Amino acid sequence: MTEYLTSADGTKIAYERTGSGPSLILVDGAMCYRASGPARPLAKELAADFTVFTYDRRGRGESGPGSEISAERELEDVAAVAEEAGGTPFLYGISSGAVLAADAAARGIGVPKLALYEPPLIVDSEHREPLPADVLEQVTAMVSAGRNAETVSYFMKSVEVPGFAIVLMRLMPGWSKLKAVAPTLRYDFTFLRGLQQGVRPPADRWATVTMPTLVVDGGKSSAWMRTGVRAMADALPNATYRTLPGQNHLVKPKALAPMLREFFAG
Repeated sequence: MTEYLTSADGTKIAYERTGSGPSLILVDGAMCYRASGPARPLAKELAADFTVFTYDRRGRGESGPGSEISAERELEDVAAVAEEAGGTPFLYGISSGAVLAADAAARGIGVPKLALYEPPLIVDSEHREPLPADVLEQVTAMVSAGRNAETVSYFMKSVEVPGFAIVLMRLMPGWSKLKAVAPTLRYDFTFLRGLQQGVRPPADRWATVTMPTLVVDGGKSSAWMRTGVRAMADALPNATYRTLPGQNHLVKPKALAPMLREFFAG
């Protein structure tokens, strides 16, 4: 059942809770929301052991868009969900949502344990070309001009989706959903700024994330992704780095859930 809360700037945030047990918040990656992404299937896998909170990041699904593109607003949204979840929830994030979750934990919102799956850091140019320093400005210009389809294509290319696959995606019914949430990519590239340009993350960005943290990549993921994930683990003060065999960035909930269950329940 969909519930609603109000974030600090007055934006309506839609969320739902599933299961019973200690509270656990799932933070989606770029373009995803409750009705379109991995959060609901993962929540179903974990519901026997946790009260799982899934929510639509602002501008997606049933949440309001807000009036300002700012990483601060998204951090306030996570804090609002955390308060609704009792103030000391476990926190999990995937892809760009992993960076958002780590940044939220750094704010001291009361997270006792943190888990991250494949934060998309690009830390060297050996395995792939870094994104340009002005990627946020390019995305903002496309969105401002109403070129949402171009924005989606640009993002897909940035995560190395083959050109032929993007052409096929444009013919699928789900393409209209992707175009609808394309403006939210401005949020993702705002807090990913400086993390995809071929350098290691700043040493102090997550210095306060001292709670036990699980950082996971997939054994079948690209070399650049795994290198970036390891760099994220190295940048966190209390991280354990693990690899999930047979998985890639589109991790299967049934494969991931046992590792998360073991970590959060341990």
